[in-house]
This record gives sequence, C-alpha cells and structure tokens, in this order.
Amino acid sequence: MTRFALPIAAATALALPLSATHAADVQLQASGPVIELSVTESVASDPDIANLSAGVTTQAPTAVQAMQQNAAQMARVIAEIEAQGVARDDIQTSGISLNAQYDYDQQTRSQVFRGYQVSNRVSVTLRDIDRTGEVLDALVAAGATDLGGISWSVDDPTAAREQARAAAFEAAREQAMTYAEMSGYSDIRLLQVSENVQANRPMPMVQRMAMDATEESTPVRPGQVESSVTVSVTYEMSR
Repeated sequence: MTRFALPIAAATALALPLSATHAADVQLQASGPVIELSVTESVASDPDIANLSAGVTTQAPTAVQAMQQNAAQMARVIAEIEAQGVARDDIQTSGISLNAQYDYDQQTRSQVFRGYQVSNRVSVTLRDIDRTGEVLDALVAAGATDLGGISWSVDDPTAAREQARAAAFEAAREQAMTYAEMSGYSDIRLLQVSENVQANRPMPMVQRMAMDATEESTPVRPGQVESSVTVSVTYEMSR
C-alpha cells in the first residue's frame, strides 16, 4: 500500500537538516527548486501474538464482601491463565473498580441502594495464538464474566518494517525523479530524509483460521497485521 503527499517549492537558498540527530551540525543548501514527498508503504505479516482481556465482575451487599468475592474468583481466573502456559510476566492487571449500585424507584422517585459492584480486569499476552479460542473458553469456565476485544501483533516486526522502509524510500525517489523530469530537470539530489513508524495494524479483510473450529472451542481468526513506515524526503532538482 502506497500513499503520497507532495508539495513542490522553488527555493534559491534553503537550509535543510540532513537528519534530526545531526540537525545542529549539518546543513545542505539548495540552489534549485525542491520537491518534498511523504510516502507510506505497508507490509502484511501473520501475527504471532494475541493480546486478550478478561475480567471478573461481582456484586455483594457490602464493599468488603464484593471485594472478597471478586478476589477469590479472579484468583481462579489467573490460576487458569497460568495453567494454560502463559508466563507470569505476560499477565498484567489493567484495572480494578469499586462502585455503589442503585436502582431508581419510580413510585418514590428516589435512588434505592442495592449493593456494591467490583470489576477486576487483566490483560494477557498469548504467544501461542493457535490456542486463542481454547484459552478464552477456559477463562470463562474458570469464572471470567466478561472478555474484552482481541488485538493481534508481531513480536518482532523488524524485518517487515525494513521491507516497508526500503519500498517507501525507493518509491519516493522514483516519484521525485518523475517530477524533476516533468519540470525539465535531469537529476535530483537528496537534501533531507526522515521517517515515521506506525504500530502494527490489523487487516480484517485478509484472514486465516487460527485453529480448527470445533464445537468445544471458540473459533478465532487473527487475519494479518500491517507494519507501516512513512518516509519523508526532500530533493533538489538539478540540470
């Protein structure tokens, strides 16, 4: 996937930094018109990590009872997560809340206290994504009362990003050369280059089965994720 943004400016004396790191040390002067391009390239990869979210919600007449019941139920859920082979470092509490609960009495037009509610959630990094459906079912069986959305990622996106970076830089150079030739110039000189790396993004329209769907397991489709790099360049057009 390629996206372009193109402002073209004429400059007789333009000082541009070679890189953000050496902006104070190196400056290049442009005596001819310059071309500024931003090109985004994306490379799709099969994910190897599933990020899950599971929670336990309990209610009781008192805050202490609600907390105690929730702690006991959540302990069983966490124990099941570990029993599924998830490392302790891949389990993280993401939120705990305690709230008083009320009903509205239409006859008296007043709030009626009905107890306390406690919610406790954990985020789980699952590195065996073929077992995602099986793990979700196990968490519910262990006492999880709600499941959050699943996100997919690649543990090491370096290779995909390098591929996207090279493609974006080459596309930017080709586009700059095209505009130079259209403007009557024969060559270009690189003045500045920078990049912006986007986080892995899911591609819901390109999907594969994470596991064999059975009656016992929830079917889950991880699809693919995109690693994207945006390269911004500035070229001087020359004769």
